[in-house]
Amino acid sequence: MKNFDKQHLLHPYAPSVPASDMQFVKSAVGVYLELEDGERVIDGMSSWWSAIHGYNVAELNAAAKRQLSKMSHVMFGGLTHEPAIKLAQTLLSITDESLVHIFFSDSGSVSVEVALKMAFEYYSSQNIPNKTKILAFRNGYHGDTFGAMSVCDPVTGMHTAFEGILHKNIFADAPVCMFTDKWDEKYIEDFKRKLQANHSEIAAVILEPVVQGAGGMNIYSPEFVRRVAELCREYEVLFILDEIATGFGRTGKLFAYEYAGIAPDILCVGKALTGGYISLAATLTSKKVMQGVEANHNILMHGPTFMANPLACAVANASLELLLASPWQERVNKIERQLEYELSRCQELEIVKEVRVLGAIGVVELYKDVDLVWMTPEFIKRGVWVRPFLRLVYIMPPFVIKESELTHLTNAIYEVIEAFATSLEV
Repeated sequence: MKNFDKQHLLHPYAPSVPASDMQFVKSAVGVYLELEDGERVIDGMSSWWSAIHGYNVAELNAAAKRQLSKMSHVMFGGLTHEPAIKLAQTLLSITDESLVHIFFSDSGSVSVEVALKMAFEYYSSQNIPNKTKILAFRNGYHGDTFGAMSVCDPVTGMHTAFEGILHKNIFADAPVCMFTDKWDEKYIEDFKRKLQANHSEIAAVILEPVVQGAGGMNIYSPEFVRRVAELCREYEVLFILDEIATGFGRTGKLFAYEYAGIAPDILCVGKALTGGYISLAATLTSKKVMQGVEANHNILMHGPTFMANPLACAVANASLELLLASPWQERVNKIERQLEYELSRCQELEIVKEVRVLGAIGVVELYKDVDLVWMTPEFIKRGVWVRPFLRLVYIMPPFVIKESELTHLTNAIYEVIEAFATSLEV
């Protein structure tokens, strides 16, 4: 089977003939993936940050089975159903009260596409046609579809191959203020300058609050988010927050924007929404935005086939119920303290530039690019699954991970980085 995979299946950000074999996963339970040979490895990635409850969760399995016995899917055009309504009620109850409308889609990238459409239609419907740009940030990442790619970093990002054909947007410098840095207005100057100079053609600003994810795992000051929100209001542009990676407790707050004490005009969520079971995302927005979109008898022009899929919504309902009933904040805070303590020794290694931790996010940045082909088997030999990229070795473990399992992960990170540094010297 693995040979067939190697010959025919395409994997994310990988050549058609990969440099090494894919790891074959037979099953998963708790925080463990069972590989082809029966070896179990601790998943430090939560399957790209989504499996916050771990794998094979009884409550989520049961929710999926109950919904399957009713209906797995029905179109959302002209129809509605209980799982979608219940999920919308929960999402509105846990986000800012200004957010009152929800558009369900099938992935985080699509939720960003919907947010961008909302922003553009908000102005075009009100006969303000020159608002055709988005102000985004260097090192930002918002997805792989074309609109989402157009607001990812155009130079250092993974989508540079498409730079010549993407919609041209405006980019401000990435935040450089650390999470606990004392605030200085110099940190916001580049953004402020770009907004002042271009606000007449900017429809919205898009930002990953507090943590820039796949663009570099940059953890920065909540004050930066607050000042961006203030300036958006001052210059009358919409403010989109992408919480696809940070939402549902990952940073220690239910949503990262809570650190800044602000609310967006549009909010994108996904990944952990279903606990990693089924792809589902949502774009939440305010009454003001929808009234603008629908001015002059217009409507929001988007409608995925699997919008508000009942099976996905049912699992999301069970996942949110499980999360909100759990001591999730205590768990995440405990993970944070342990990551700070155990990853700090990586600073002893000369190859390590910086260690960053926030909530259940641990990042070790190196001075050298990682070698994924070399590192992957080294991590597996130590019984863990970690997927580094660029110069970053990072983990986002499930919230249910035990102290001993997390120590196993952090020890493996130290050992592999130490061995990697040695290999470079040979």
